[in-house]
Amino acid sequence: MNNLCAGCAVRDQALCGSLSDEELTALNSVGRRRHVSAGTTVMWSGAENLLCGNLLDGILKMAAAASDGREQIVGLLYAADFFGQPYADEVDFTITALTDAELCTFPRGAFEHVLEHHVRLENLLLQRTLKALNEARGRMLTLARMSATEKVTSLLLEMAARAGPCGCSASHGGPVTFDLPLTRGQMADVLGITIETVSRQLTRLKGAGLIALSGSRTVAIADLGALKTQISAA
Repeated sequence: MNNLCAGCAVRDQALCGSLSDEELTALNSVGRRRHVSAGTTVMWSGAENLLCGNLLDGILKMAAAASDGREQIVGLLYAADFFGQPYADEVDFTITALTDAELCTFPRGAFEHVLEHHVRLENLLLQRTLKALNEARGRMLTLARMSATEKVTSLLLEMAARAGPCGCSASHGGPVTFDLPLTRGQMADVLGITIETVSRQLTRLKGAGLIALSGSRTVAIADLGALKTQISAA
């Protein structure tokens, strides 16, 4: 147990954080650490479902192919999130690393075997899955009611809060600074608006002094509270 779990920065937040020593030992026996570079696809939509696991560090995107062949991002995964789908024979969404990422992976069959022999672990996974599903539904409803400014602001705040060690930092009393893991086009896909609208809203927030932009990806938020006031519908 110690070999795989030692030094895990998200153990308290991930599925493993609620497990007993016995359950951790069983899970540890089938798990392994894996490093993937930015741009690496971890799972392909439509492929045989062989893998699941916890994201330890970095950001992953879940994407589907639209009817015209374009990629549609349907969700982002951050540190401590679970990925993959036990008891499914086929992968539903393509999962790709947006940043360099650290994974704790389990072969699907072996993971299912552990679940079947540890009912509490199975229940904990079900609870996390239902919570994630409810959050996704709530996010869809909220985004549908938001203005373009609120949508872009909400995404910036989410990434600032959850990016963690993969690129978000803040000196004492200083701005929260992080590298956007998404391009302007990808942000537009996630939010259901155009690239031009994303660029205009970022420029507007910058002009209002709420964010600072450096280069093509670096964002600094001087005052999180002030930025949150842009979201009146959330």
